[in-house]
Amino acid sequence: MNKKKSFFQLLFGGKKSTECCNCSGNKASACSSKQTEPTAPILILGSGCKNCQTLEENAKTALSMLGKNLEVGHITDFSQIASYGVMSTPGLVVNNNVVSCGKVLTPEEIAELLKSTEL
Repeated sequence: MNKKKSFFQLLFGGKKSTECCNCSGNKASACSSKQTEPTAPILILGSGCKNCQTLEENAKTALSMLGKNLEVGHITDFSQIASYGVMSTPGLVVNNNVVSCGKVLTPEEIAELLKSTEL
């Protein structure tokens, strides 16, 4: 059975990279970047730019403010990001639901979003 590819698969579904950053997959390098499977309760969607990094830090700060010790993952693969329906990064995903995209939320804004979800 030959399935037709969707627009997003055609646009982003190219060869998948196994590299997490510019370390070229060299396990011995001091790679601080981490490609996380979508199993973390909170995910940041984005290329790893300054806005994505700021959103990740703000999410960690919000978790700290709420007294929660949860993992914050980061997805940089654009085909995975598109699978969430996000076309403008950075994106914030809580429990597999996109709660924000295209802007950097403050720790206070993230804390309010997290209060309304069951984590």
